[in-house]
Amino acid sequence: MVKYKKILLKLSGEALAGDKKTGIDPATVSNICEAIKKLHEKDVRVAIVVGGGNFWRGRDGYTMERTTSDYMGMLATTINALALQEALEAKGVQTRVQTAIEMREIAEPYIKRKAIRHLEKNRVVIFGAGTGNPFFTTDTAAALRAAEIGAEVILLAKTIDGVYSADPKKDKTAEKYDKITYLDILNKDLKVMDSTATSLCRDNNIPLVVFGIDEPENMVKIIEGENIGTIVE
Repeated sequence: MVKYKKILLKLSGEALAGDKKTGIDPATVSNICEAIKKLHEKDVRVAIVVGGGNFWRGRDGYTMERTTSDYMGMLATTINALALQEALEAKGVQTRVQTAIEMREIAEPYIKRKAIRHLEKNRVVIFGAGTGNPFFTTDTAAALRAAEIGAEVILLAKTIDGVYSADPKKDKTAEKYDKITYLDILNKDLKVMDSTATSLCRDNNIPLVVFGIDEPENMVKIIEGENIGTIVE
């Protein structure tokens, strides 16, 4: 018995880099995909939005025109999406990559009805290129795609194990929340997701579970109903 039947998993690009911090670490990707495979075997419909921070972040193009920098970031997310697809299919999991910017030779263009049909056929769908628009993050893409496909929950994979009152890596007195509201996140300016994504989740009543990706098995435990990380509602 699983708690959620259709989920959207948000992976940061950094999650794929492992200890290398940049690029793609094949062993780390394999471990993450092994956990995703276990969800798939439980008949959970899995959609994924992946970031690109292990290669490029739009906001990092300091002297660059922001639109160009953001499009470079979208290309980085597509590299990660293809890496996930390859690793999942090597484990026998049927996968489709859809991109918000057309790249027909390597992926399908994003079409909501087609994405939902893939999920109905128990294929994992990976969304690349963010929303396809500059000035929007992949967090916003995750919230948008979750709303569009009717996901029951967003699993937000982080390098820390939940939502804290401050950055626990900098402030040892930071308090971890087991449960918190979207309004509290906005009012306290907690850096869980950007404000656009947070508001989109709140407006569409999509719960969020923030958990540590250092242990990919956490996503399986969450689906089985264990209290892992922080629930945002």
